[in-house]
Amino acid sequence: MTTDPITSHLKETRRFEPSAEFAAQARVSSEVYAKMYTESVNDPESFWRRETSELVFRTPWTKTLSWTLPHAKWFEGATLNITESCLDRHLTTARRNKAAIIWEGELSGNTRTMTYAELHREVVLFADALKRHGVEKGDRVAIYMGMVPEVAVAMLACARIGAPHTVVFGGFAADALRDRIADCAAKVVITQDGGYRRGGVLRLKDVVDQALNQPQSASVQKCFVYRHLGEEVCPVAMKSGRDVWWHESVDPTATRRDPLTIVESEHPLFILYTSGSTGKPKGVLHTTAGYLAGVHVTSKYVFDLREEDLYWCTADVGWVTGHSYIVYGPLSNGATCFMYEGAPNYPDWGRFWRMIEKHRISILYTAPTAIRAFMRQGDEIVQKSDLSSLRLLGTVGEPINPEAWVWYHKLVGGGRCPIVDTWWQTETGSIMMTTLPGASASKPGSTGLPMFGVVPDVVTKDGKSVGANEGGFLVLRKPWPSMLRTVWGDDERFRRTYFSDVPDCYFTGDGARRDEDGYFWVVGRIDDVLNVAGHRIGTAEIESALVSHPAVAEAAAVGRPDDLKGQALVVFVTLRPGHTADSSLSAKLGDHVGKEIGKFAKPDAIRFTDGLPKTRSGKIMRRLLKDVAAGRESTGDTSTLEDLNVLAKLRSNEE
Repeated sequence: MTTDPITSHLKETRRFEPSAEFAAQARVSSEVYAKMYTESVNDPESFWRRETSELVFRTPWTKTLSWTLPHAKWFEGATLNITESCLDRHLTTARRNKAAIIWEGELSGNTRTMTYAELHREVVLFADALKRHGVEKGDRVAIYMGMVPEVAVAMLACARIGAPHTVVFGGFAADALRDRIADCAAKVVITQDGGYRRGGVLRLKDVVDQALNQPQSASVQKCFVYRHLGEEVCPVAMKSGRDVWWHESVDPTATRRDPLTIVESEHPLFILYTSGSTGKPKGVLHTTAGYLAGVHVTSKYVFDLREEDLYWCTADVGWVTGHSYIVYGPLSNGATCFMYEGAPNYPDWGRFWRMIEKHRISILYTAPTAIRAFMRQGDEIVQKSDLSSLRLLGTVGEPINPEAWVWYHKLVGGGRCPIVDTWWQTETGSIMMTTLPGASASKPGSTGLPMFGVVPDVVTKDGKSVGANEGGFLVLRKPWPSMLRTVWGDDERFRRTYFSDVPDCYFTGDGARRDEDGYFWVVGRIDDVLNVAGHRIGTAEIESALVSHPAVAEAAAVGRPDDLKGQALVVFVTLRPGHTADSSLSAKLGDHVGKEIGKFAKPDAIRFTDGLPKTRSGKIMRRLLKDVAAGRESTGDTSTLEDLNVLAKLRSNEE
């Protein structure tokens, strides 16, 4: 990691106060936030006992935190099963017959509803099936499925018997699945015949077969297959002795022998693999009680959850957002979650908005990359649907450009919905910073203030705090309940990756600044910071300047080697409807960046493109854009790339 300071030049002065009506009914006011935050940092024992009091612990904890850097143990002495907090506790209340999951399929728009009682029954039945087929406490289970309710059933069933799950996104290729199975030595794989994506069939079981037919997957003894599409649409080959149909494995009488397994607070709950620019994927380990506390509290307060809400997190369960804010967090609060199987643009770009109107969704939590993609299609598509049911919006995944934030607020939220712009990571487990709705004003582009128990800071390489509006390295100074415990099978990598760069701190890998009001602004990954004319500038600032131009829908900034300057600035730009890519527009965009940031930041080259290379979770793969800008082949891992054709087209277009 470089020791050079990061400079922040882009200024955003707009503030959006929550409406008086929303603030009056919000769970947390500004005064309450300040009081709760202070307590969470100074008296975590009292704070966490109160805030987890509605959750189910078979035995209470005797010690809130043991911390020997870099290892934390939270809620020692407690025993529990996380599914009792997510399911069982609701069965003696009116939530028993409340919808837990409302699902819509991509192709036909058909819907399914699963109440809390029904979800509980399905989880118990499948947990029993896993148990009868040899899955024991501590065995790892790989889940490779699409967005169907059964993927949540599978996760919860694993948790029911104390078997850590690793969910692998159902778009990964066989080799990526194989590597994750091998790394955690999974005993069982759970999959489905196939699913729909943009009208086509994804043959998930075929991918699993390819992975399991390789020697690295020798640990797998059983493969459970959920029949979603059926034999006519998606026939599959079943290997005798290994493969088991989900529906045939379930014994309807199993509810009388519930296989619920009580575990200790630090028992592994799941492993989730996250890729870096180099090296094999890291298996991030999360444990039970601390993770539950983090996602429960953040779900309740960040989304201001109400009994009547229909909450939609658009992430896939293959990513941490799906774990924390589709399954464990919302269900522990008794929320109703909407789940959609397919693509946001099938059969057209109006699909999201029609589903919000159809189901009367009240909370929408999505990614900035999706918002920018919708912006690019024009306002009219959004305006065709009635979005009046929405009362709260959220973003997750990467910094959101101020102009995209404002578009989201005005077009989607009708100017009335607070936006919770959330910063967190796979490693943090739950939301670390945001502006709580009703408690704080929002600043477009800022991720806001720290959540309860979180102590972020912006520092120099040697760990010294920098001043207001000075750039630096974003760190977390204290342990928090939902933090990762290690990298599976590689504790040295855990230490080296997260605790070796800045003394006595968890280093997030991001650059940031904190303004005079204490709001945090993430300016990009340290690896993506550009050295422009002696200034170290985060990619997020250059991209925000470009997106603030009315012609630009999305932008990605990278550096390329330059003999004279050392590093030249290259930006890739996609345009909004009605604008033409030409030299005149290129010059205007260069001038616009100069005006917004400074003449030193004017791009050396602007390359117009129809699309940007992104991961399947929506993040721009700047590493690949650096290769394109430098005219070199990409040698790193591309298994997370959503569409390889985008990269090929970029390479075929001359600058």
